[in-house]
Amino acid sequence: MDDAMIDSIAALVAPLEVDLVDVERAAGVLRVTVERAGGIDLEGLTSVNRAISTWLDESDPIPGRFTLEVSSPGVERRLRTPEQFARALNEEVTVRLSAPLDGARRYDGILTAVKEQEIVIEQAEGKGECSIAFSSIERARTVFHWGASPKPSPSRGNKERASQRTEESASR
Repeated sequence: MDDAMIDSIAALVAPLEVDLVDVERAAGVLRVTVERAGGIDLEGLTSVNRAISTWLDESDPIPGRFTLEVSSPGVERRLRTPEQFARALNEEVTVRLSAPLDGARRYDGILTAVKEQEIVIEQAEGKGECSIAFSSIERARTVFHWGASPKPSPSRGNKERASQRTEESASR
């Protein structure tokens, strides 16, 4: 993606009071990710979509056919740039490296610092801090834990109740 197009899109969305998070072009799709302090709603996404769509129709910067997708980053979002990592400071992240570091390619924990050339993660399960160079990151994303822990499945619950009834019968 060329910087001029990203700068143009950023200039288009700035008056709409949204932050441009990411612009990606792959497999016939131009994917634009935006967010707003306090969250972005469907109306905000629609405004951004219309502004970018009009600009694309008028200036025609992309040859051929493509689909425009405008969305929010979501609760589990990819992290690719230092700015995206900085926005995720103090959040739980998972990072996959292109080559092993201290014998591991995957690190999970709380993102505690974003420096010029690296990030620092406080690893889960008390494994301590780990510094990871941006250049060694293959893929990274935030992690969101959905709700409470799962309840036992009905079949498991039935087996446990049957076992309890058997034990009760045997003790009588």
